[in-house]
Amino acid sequence: MVLESLKNEKTIAELASDYGVHPNQITQWRKQTLEDLPALFSSKQAKKDRAHEEEREELLKQIGQLKVELEWVKKKSGILHSRRRGGPST
Repeated sequence: MVLESLKNEKTIAELASDYGVHPNQITQWRKQTLEDLPALFSSKQAKKDRAHEEEREELLKQIGQLKVELEWVKKKSGILHSRRRGGPST
């Protein structure tokens, strides 16, 4: 009913008659909907933003871990290469 009132295809009086509701009630619901509508979308956007930020933080954490592991592999690889070339053994 509120959606129909927002479409402006029928008057408030026509909607009130169709649904058996007082016109003031429809007007009140319509006003409330128009006031709350922006908050509905902004909260959805805020949730999406939070989810993206959490995903970003997790990816940065994984990148950091991979960098540490890569440095460790490079270090161990250097030790193995020096052993093969006749370097000092441990």
